[in-house]
Amino acid sequence: MDTRSTIIAAAAELLARSPGGDVSTRAVSEAAGVQQPVLYRLFGDKSGLLRATVDHVWDQYLSSKRAAGRSADPLQDLRAGWDSHTAFALAHPNAYKLMFSSALGSQPEAAEEAMRILREVLERLARQGRLRVTPDAAARMVMTANTGVALALITRPTLYPDESLSVMVRDAIHRAVLLDPPAGAATHDTRRAAATTLLSSLDELTPQPFTTAESALLGQWLTRIAEADRTD
Repeated sequence: MDTRSTIIAAAAELLARSPGGDVSTRAVSEAAGVQQPVLYRLFGDKSGLLRATVDHVWDQYLSSKRAAGRSADPLQDLRAGWDSHTAFALAHPNAYKLMFSSALGSQPEAAEEAMRILREVLERLARQGRLRVTPDAAARMVMTANTGVALALITRPTLYPDESLSVMVRDAIHRAVLLDPPAGAATHDTRRAAATTLLSSLDELTPQPFTTAESALLGQWLTRIAEADRTD
């Protein structure tokens, strides 16, 4: 293990055991067996060290998602992704809170990958005509709700003692973004689902029947239909 990895591993261990969810650069340096100037040379400052540490801890979670691959049913993957996200937060509360802390200065790379993985699942659902909104909008809605309930469970356990709250919120937000129209479903819902489905596969048409300008214009029209106010 190189010096950088040794420092990150030490910081991750101290972070996991920290009652207050914070670590000092002095403690990390001592645990890693290096001088503080080495730490600052490799990470710039404490925020840089914490970002690297959060990415390291989250990478363990994301590695399991990468290894799991995809099932035949994207809805099953969407539900499993929510549940594993919440489970990770409960198992690594300090690293999870740091992910969304302003103390990091900038967003860790792991946050971007988590959103990308979520969007890929939602794009598969869109291609099946099962989204009420665009994959981008659905990804923001799902991630915001999942993050909110996870932070509530780990930061206010006395106020939110029942972990089954996560499943209830999951099912509620999935009903808000997913469409499984029964007989006689409202026309505006089916229109939005159709627009979302076409939008998600527009770039995959082979051969491409539209010019670049035509594709851009069609994409704008489909987006306006897919994101239309659901109260219309």
